[in-house]
Amino acid sequence: MPFQTLHESLKDSPCKVVYVCRNVKDVLVSRWHFRRKIVRKDLYSNYSLEDTVDEYIKGAYLFGPFKNQVLGYWEESLVNSNPVLFMRYEEMIEKPEAQVMRLADFLDCPFTEEEKQSRTVEKILELCSLSNLSNLEANKIGTSTCGIAHQTFFC
Repeated sequence: MPFQTLHESLKDSPCKVVYVCRNVKDVLVSRWHFRRKIVRKDLYSNYSLEDTVDEYIKGAYLFGPFKNQVLGYWEESLVNSNPVLFMRYEEMIEKPEAQVMRLADFLDCPFTEEEKQSRTVEKILELCSLSNLSNLEANKIGTSTCGIAHQTFFC
């Protein structure tokens, strides 16, 4: 979404937006693996990482050019930090407790000292862990609205 459009849509909005950004190299590699996994093999049997990079350069992504999307949210978070929290995936991996507390603060529900002492943040991280989520029955069966098996997202 272009910056101006994003700014206009959030300006009077009571909602808060959390945007999680990931290193572009990781995005491209993940997209390539995911696409090869979910799309019919006969259509993408020769789908290379270079093809993914070419799509990126051309801006052929679901929500428009990746660079514009990320920059739009980043700029909005700098200009108007109240409704937009810009988080980096790498920071979430490096210091997950700090990022959960940052998210809680942003949502106006910071952790109390008692919650911190009772390890509530760590419990939330465990509940949200990939190993826990991938073992939930709801994520082992069924498909998404676009027909992708839920378990595909957790392999």
